[in-house]
Amino acid sequence: MTLMRSLLFVPANRANMVERAHQTPADVIVLDLEDSVPAAEKEAARSKLREAIASLKDRGKTVHLRVNSLASGLTREDISAAIGPGLDGIVLPKVEGGRDIRQFDILIRELELHNDVKPGSVVLIPHIESARGILRCQDIVEASTRIAGLALGAYDYALDLGVTRTQEGRELEYARGVIVTYCAAYGLQALDAPYGDFQDEGGLTAEAVYVRSIGFKGKYVIHPDQVGPVNGVFSPSADEVAQAKRVVAAFEEAVTAGSAAVQFEGRMVDTPIAHRAREVIRYADEIHSLGG
Repeated sequence: MTLMRSLLFVPANRANMVERAHQTPADVIVLDLEDSVPAAEKEAARSKLREAIASLKDRGKTVHLRVNSLASGLTREDISAAIGPGLDGIVLPKVEGGRDIRQFDILIRELELHNDVKPGSVVLIPHIESARGILRCQDIVEASTRIAGLALGAYDYALDLGVTRTQEGRELEYARGVIVTYCAAYGLQALDAPYGDFQDEGGLTAEAVYVRSIGFKGKYVIHPDQVGPVNGVFSPSADEVAQAKRVVAAFEEAVTAGSAAVQFEGRMVDTPIAHRAREVIRYADEIHSLGG
């Protein structure tokens, strides 16, 4: 499973921002052709994609591309300019059902074959940004085997509800719950929306801590300064790893002694608790192996 703690949006038409992205510790660089690129600059941005992807891959980055929505009529042009060696994934905004995914999957597969890319190797992250999309999450995740995660588009979702996107985020509680539930059920990564105020590190950290606690595995960010705090929140701390190792050791000792549960540090440890502890250790090792 690809590490996706932090996913940094970078406008594909801004060469200086693409260059700066080379230096960030974001797990994924998301070259953006959608909201951050004015209509008049989209074609110029497409012309720079292959060079940007190649330079980011040379730095060992995982590279995704956010295309314009299917309704825009620009999607085929977007992916035609990008699919080739080096592109790891595509973000599809404003997905409202499995039909969107199946239609897009066909486009991707055609271009993979045309550009000598192994079919199915480009992963897909649908962004759920409407009430209809939330209600059709099962249809969406079952529509393609290339889906690696689901992401929440908070501002468009709030707009669809007719409410304001607030710092507290109570208006997003149901949508977040749906997304993490379907991701857990289908073995996908749940990815949260960006925190809009890039100067408010405390608010960003608090929101990241909350969404991690309910099952999200990562978060999109809109500024390089947000990457470090988000990576920190979505990485097991040294104390968490040390406790997980103690839990596993105590459980394995109990199993050797013929018991499937043991009282440890004031709580009962059984098979599910031990499994969770092993996952914490495995994830920490994966982050360490990738230099995170």
